[in-house]
Amino acid sequence: MTTTAGAPIVEVQGVKKVYHQGNVEVPALRGVDLTIQAGEFTAICGPSGSGKTTLLNLIGALDKPTAGTIKLEGKELGSMTRRQLSRLRRDRIGFVFQAYNLMPVLSAYENAEIVMAVQGVDLATRQKRVMELLSEVGLQGLEKRKPLELSGGQQQRVAIARAIASNPAVVLADEPTANVDSDTADKLLAMMEQLNAQRGVTFIFSTHDPKVMARAHRLVKLVDGAVASDERRDRSAG
Repeated sequence: MTTTAGAPIVEVQGVKKVYHQGNVEVPALRGVDLTIQAGEFTAICGPSGSGKTTLLNLIGALDKPTAGTIKLEGKELGSMTRRQLSRLRRDRIGFVFQAYNLMPVLSAYENAEIVMAVQGVDLATRQKRVMELLSEVGLQGLEKRKPLELSGGQQQRVAIARAIASNPAVVLADEPTANVDSDTADKLLAMMEQLNAQRGVTFIFSTHDPKVMARAHRLVKLVDGAVASDERRDRSAG
């Protein structure tokens, strides 16, 4: 991690997001304030339409707020150019989506490696890190399989390996357990919690899954686009 100790990784201040449906304004976020420190394991929860995915997309620089500011590692996203934002997403943010978003023509190894390849990381370093990660997420021996040759849970494990391969500042996981069965969800969450504990990976989830909420060390609840509660739990309590 390159982040200064004690400095927040994510700072959200007064963030509003309004969508337009014809002439009608639809507020998705209504002035959200949120600070995330390095190493947190945070779930943003709430009913459908509460704004949780919108907030995650804004933190991930996939969209821009209507008002307010968002900072990642002290850098305000609103002041950055398109190229700078693209590089930020590539280098400092890991994404895990409910639909996996793997490239179907690439193997598990190639999918996990792709971000580092684009970054220009040397081959030996890429090979060592990808093999370590795939083993760590339980995919040893499956490196050559393509996504359609893997189960949903295995595909999500590849996606998690890809998300953390480049040592990002934060991993944003949007409903990561939505398309897997209950047992697989438990295993994926245990694995991510282990990565958080052992590697210090910062996770922010968007979820309505009770399993994710139960494991989160911090639970931020959104209702109608605003923070309704923010509960921190003892890490040792699980």
